[in-house]
Amino acid sequence: MLVRLDKFLTEAKVGSRSEVKNYIKKGLVSVNGIPALKPETKIETKKDKVEYQGEVIAEKRFVYYMLNKPKGVVSATVDNVNQTVVSLIKEKYQDELFPVGRLDKDTEGLLLLTNDGQLAHDLLSPKKHVDKTYYALIRGYVTNSEVEKFKEGLDIGEKKPTMPADLSILQPGDVSEIQVTICEGKFHQVKRMFQAVDKEVIYLKRISMGRLNLDKNLQPGEYRQLSESEIQMLKEK
Repeated sequence: MLVRLDKFLTEAKVGSRSEVKNYIKKGLVSVNGIPALKPETKIETKKDKVEYQGEVIAEKRFVYYMLNKPKGVVSATVDNVNQTVVSLIKEKYQDELFPVGRLDKDTEGLLLLTNDGQLAHDLLSPKKHVDKTYYALIRGYVTNSEVEKFKEGLDIGEKKPTMPADLSILQPGDVSEIQVTICEGKFHQVKRMFQAVDKEVIYLKRISMGRLNLDKNLQPGEYRQLSESEIQMLKEK
């Protein structure tokens, strides 16, 4: 991929954009062994060898982590009161990570953390309609009537009803086990949808996002890097 030299160096944490331009003008940066004196010089990130004061500068690395988010942790990078999901990732790029979307503080399950802003934007874009599936325990007897209402879309107090959602009853009862798939990400959406049919969510866990499923081997609070095939799967959405 062709990028400007100053942009490449800035993203590689060599310095700020203004600092990097200064380094280039001073002749401290070379491309393939030849001093590069113009910040706008285009380089091929996969082929060209870029050095700053003799040190080879590698292209910024994007990382992707699947976290089984536990209860009590907030989906944020910084919080003055609560522990954040980012603080659970004890890896080199921790300070660059951010969660893709949000799970409520008391909601568990699949959360993607990355430093890839473009992928995050694509997954969260309303135009993409990325499916998100949840397992939940519902106080109250869930019936086929609710299944039909979810399929039609519900009024949860916003300008437009929710988009159609796929509700499956796993085990009906005074506390019903259900699975629901939505393609939006409205604030407290699943909880508000059940409130709209006079039911209460008492446990909520996200089990998939797009084609990415929560790894059943991950205990709450545990994480792992995504495989190359999982990353490609997300990018193909």
